[in-house]
Amino acid sequence: MKRLITLGVALLGLLSTYLVVTTATANAAEALLSQGRTAAASSTESGTFPASAAVDGNRGTRWSSAAADPQWLRVDLGASATISRVALSWEAAYARGFQIQTSADGNTWTTVHTATNATGGNQSITINGTGRYVRLYTTARATAYGVSVWEFEVFGAGGAPATSLPPNVVRVAEFLADCPYSHRLPDDPIIFPGMPGASHMHSFFGATVTNAMTNLSDLLNSQTTCNPREDKSSYWVPTLYQDNVPVEPTIVTFYYLGEGVRDDVIANTQPIPLGLRIVAGNARATGPGDNTISRWSCLHAGHVGSSHDFVNCPSGTMLESYLDFPQCWNGRDLDSPDHKSHMAYPVNQACPATHPVHVPKLRQVLRYPVSGDPARLRLASGGGFTMHGDFFNAWPVEEMARRVNDCIRPIIKCGANGRP
Repeated sequence: MKRLITLGVALLGLLSTYLVVTTATANAAEALLSQGRTAAASSTESGTFPASAAVDGNRGTRWSSAAADPQWLRVDLGASATISRVALSWEAAYARGFQIQTSADGNTWTTVHTATNATGGNQSITINGTGRYVRLYTTARATAYGVSVWEFEVFGAGGAPATSLPPNVVRVAEFLADCPYSHRLPDDPIIFPGMPGASHMHSFFGATVTNAMTNLSDLLNSQTTCNPREDKSSYWVPTLYQDNVPVEPTIVTFYYLGEGVRDDVIANTQPIPLGLRIVAGNARATGPGDNTISRWSCLHAGHVGSSHDFVNCPSGTMLESYLDFPQCWNGRDLDSPDHKSHMAYPVNQACPATHPVHVPKLRQVLRYPVSGDPARLRLASGGGFTMHGDFFNAWPVEEMARRVNDCIRPIIKCGANGRP
């Protein structure tokens, strides 16, 4: 009998060892699949809180939605994967009700987890599912604000192979130019070329020579306010007025991005052609419903939310303007009669057949030193909903090509120098 007991204890010991080893092996096999992958969302509070911020591995950045239900945040793993766990790190504006969903194609979804009385904070959720796409679908906000997530992490096995990157490199396809205010004129060399004074007042950034007569050669030989100095492009917007006094932005950044499309589309991004002219926004809008591209928000006051019209920013903050330019080119024309039809926005995360060439998306971010009653504000073109932007590309061909090759295609976040 003693021998049997001893044998039983030994077998239990072996079994315990086996279970420990097996569990450790299973845990070791779990990989983080979502970091740096392409993300999309149903909405954003402002350009400061994009979908990509929830999968960048940086717990100091976040995605934040508009203040409405429902909302969703989706990540593309690049290939089919077996999903074992999802980790959510909520900001204070969390969702009380939400679902975790998977999909093979990004269109048909299977719900693999449902929460109806969640409490926010950090959540680790065991999942048993498969799919290329994983979506957080929120059904009930816990606060009056939108929903906000610091990190949305998907764990499991499979997905596209991870790209080997140097330490501290962030997987966001981006390079940028900081271009302070240059000058102000009632000119527009795209809409009214050769017609000085024919336009409403514009504020110009970048090339210092821009006026109604400006052509590409003028820009290439111009001085520039931009960092980097290689960017000789011209950017302009309708001048902002507060109490009928012109106010210029003190922070002006132009981001060149690979987002809003699939990773394989980003990998085939082409340089913006020299001399390309693009107009975004609607200068003739008669109300906020006429313009779904430009938006206004407040720096360091995300609780105010974003709007197509001016917003009331608290004292001590700044008024922000965000505008995304179309990123799909028809491959032929540097301009068009309406200055828009040679470009298009993506459809279903790809460029339409009519505009097959994907180029970096230009995002214009302006921060104005104004706050308070928006009734005191107007644009030279009208209400805040008439915000629009013009871009005349004069990046040297080799510099644009290098940044697309080194930053956009491999999905790497670069600074003004075009380096990680």
